[in-house]
Amino acid sequence: MRAWNTMRATAYGGAIGLVAALVKSFAPWSDTPSGPAIAKELIGATLAFALLCGLAAALRNFIQQRLTRSEFH
Repeated sequence: MRAWNTMRATAYGGAIGLVAALVKSFAPWSDTPSGPAIAKELIGATLAFALLCGLAAALRNFIQQRLTRSEFH
């Protein structure tokens, strides 16, 4: 089984976080926040989702490597 690309997972996670923050910031059912608040929200969500997805991919690779190594030894 191939390892997941952690850089790709991190990039996709950042994109998902950015879209989520944009939807939350500019949703018609919420008040329009100020510029610095929007920037803080966009940066925070992008970094948080990127970190989460990158760590999830790395953990999956680690667990998969340990499981396949223990089967053959």
